Amino acid sequence: MTAASLALHAGVSEPTVVRFAAALGYEGYQAMQGALRESLRQRMTTVERIEEANGRMSNASVLDSVLLADAEKITSTLRELDRDAFERSVDMLLSAGKIYIIGMRSAAMLAQFMNYYLRLIFDGVVLVCPSGGSEMFEQLINLTDKDTVFAISFPRYSRGTVKAVEFAHNVGAGVIVLTDRREAPVAACADTVLTAKSEMASFVDSLVAPLSIINAIIAYIGKKREGTADIFSRLENIWHEYQVYSTAVPDSGIYNKTEKDAKDNSEA
Repeated sequence: MTAASLALHAGVSEPTVVRFAAALGYEGYQAMQGALRESLRQRMTTVERIEEANGRMSNASVLDSVLLADAEKITSTLRELDRDAFERSVDMLLSAGKIYIIGMRSAAMLAQFMNYYLRLIFDGVVLVCPSGGSEMFEQLINLTDKDTVFAISFPRYSRGTVKAVEFAHNVGAGVIVLTDRREAPVAACADTVLTAKSEMASFVDSLVAPLSIINAIIAYIGKKREGTADIFSRLENIWHEYQVYSTAVPDSGIYNKTEKDAKDNSEA
């Protein structure tokens, strides 16, 4: 509804609607409208998300809609991200006794990605992967005030992640949270909050912007931490010695044809 339409339905004047939005702390009616839409979107069930997305996108526009929306999320995240919070997050991770990474449900893949790279750089990295019940707290039992927790949580927010952050805060550990907004439940007990856009294009979580922030954190840690280049130099030697990565496709018709084409092109 426009402000005029809402005023008509509410039986008040249009300026009253605008003043109401301002009284709630919004810059105007459109800002309040956007916040209401986002709030409703976060409460939608998976079935409701599918129906809403199907109503917006034709079969021909799905690819363009999703990729363009993801690109916009990265751009918006870069524009709105708190740079000081980013710096603090990196410093907290560099100075931590141990690093605990928490991400549940769809956020688990982000936690696993971050865990993979940080374990190559640091000795004390713990990926918290609870399967339910009290197992989460059992994995956090050795957490101390010298450690740092990096928690990832996006709508629909996992209660387990919120409880884990509360536990870490009560222990006195440093808490970094990567979420979609400062008002998110998981941010209440955080020392530092990093925000990334994650509105769903459909029933699928859009995690490209959070992943980009994690990429930036890992890259910055590698730049600031002494000895990172030496670690990866040793790893490269090990990977090469034990043939961890495939560098070619031997005895393949496609591979041989590619070699032949390259040779022909060179001779030409």
